[in-house]
Amino acid sequence: MRNILVTGALGQIGSELTLKLRERYGHDNVIASDIKRLQNSELEEWQPYYIADCTHANELADIVKEQQIDTIYHLAAILSAVAERDPLNAWNINVNGLLNVLEVSKSFGCAVFTPSSIGAFGPSTPSINTPQDTIQRPETMYGITKVSGELLCDYYHKKYGIDTRGLRYPGLISYKTLPGGGTTDYAVEIYYEAIRKQKYTCYLNPGTYLDMMYMPDAIKAAIELMEANPDNLIHRNAFNVSAMSVAPEDIANEIKTIYPDFSIEYKSDPVRQAIADSWPNNMDDSCACEEWGWKPSFNLKTMTKDMIEHLTIKLH
Repeated sequence: MRNILVTGALGQIGSELTLKLRERYGHDNVIASDIKRLQNSELEEWQPYYIADCTHANELADIVKEQQIDTIYHLAAILSAVAERDPLNAWNINVNGLLNVLEVSKSFGCAVFTPSSIGAFGPSTPSINTPQDTIQRPETMYGITKVSGELLCDYYHKKYGIDTRGLRYPGLISYKTLPGGGTTDYAVEIYYEAIRKQKYTCYLNPGTYLDMMYMPDAIKAAIELMEANPDNLIHRNAFNVSAMSVAPEDIANEIKTIYPDFSIEYKSDPVRQAIADSWPNNMDDSCACEEWGWKPSFNLKTMTKDMIEHLTIKLH
């Protein structure tokens, strides 16, 4: 990787991955792009930056050609809860946008990283130790777009030899960027409310176990996969990766070790609860461990400590 393009660079993953890539490969070698126009106060931090819409292939092609891009981290996407409110827009951005990236990569010989999600599974998928290779019949538009993306990346690798790689991310937790409309957003919101009010009303029911990961591990996983020896990759796309399987009360109980008076209430959101119930409790990520050495650095305890330390500074 010499010249890297990050689409969706201002999003939850992109805003942190872009900075880490610039630390690793050199600031000017990592080009950020998104559909948002930067504020004047943001210009210096984010340059080099391009306004680009992934649904317009010519905009991507112009950047790739001008900057001699060899690797694309394609992160522009609509998340689960938002996708259910506007399914056609989700399909357009999540699938057609990826297809444009793959076509541009075919033309210019770029490697491509694309995140998938636990949302690619459905209620007929085994929910305990969900295998790497298993039935995928999601019942949400978000999940449908993610399965489509996994298949497209496999197709372009097999047919055109494009170096496509990807991860099935669990719910991601970060203190830097606010949630963007995902089903697992509660796991970020709960920390903010613990500091602000020492109480939180959760939209998922107790006992709703889902895989979660702290953002530093998510960034590490993406970079490590793209740097892995391709000869060792059997699956390439959509590796299961996990760090912890937790329910809302598990996070609440860990927060109570720092804020003993913290309390949690439950008021179920039927839409997000139904989505969460269709996803795995925990994924088997042994293929990622064996093929490229995946190992998370954070568990619930160490993540909670780090989240509260950083959010306390941020909010005060």
